[in-house]
Amino acid sequence: QLQLVESGGGLVQAGGSLRPSCSAPGRTFSNFAMAWFRQAPGKKRKFVAAISWNCRKTYYAYSGKGRFTTSRENAKNTVYLKMNSQKPEDTAVYYCAAEPSTTYYITPPGKYDYWGQGTQVTAST
Repeated sequence: QLQLVESGGGLVQAGGSLRPSCSAPGRTFSNFAMAWFRQAPGKKRKFVAAISWNCRKTYYAYSGKGRFTTSRENAKNTVYLKMNSQKPEDTAVYYCAAEPSTTYYITPPGKYDYWGQGTQVTAST
């Protein structure tokens, strides 16, 4: 079992930046693929970004390309989502997810088995 804990959400003005993080306390997750998803009020959860276990590959949904960057520090068991140029439509609960994987390819969005509790991000106008 892998417990994931998100933090670093909050309120940001449109155009600003925020960097939520996700950690796995007491657990090495260097052999897990990691991803970020978000769920806006009244909408389904959507894929945002993913990063491979060794940081060599990343993948982004169109909504975040050019504005979002995901990274990880395996030594700290932590993954990050840097979000620049925030828009009101970025407002959502952001979740990190994990899946055991040491393959070359990005793990598809539907394949993640471990989830955090989410952190609220609100981008105001």
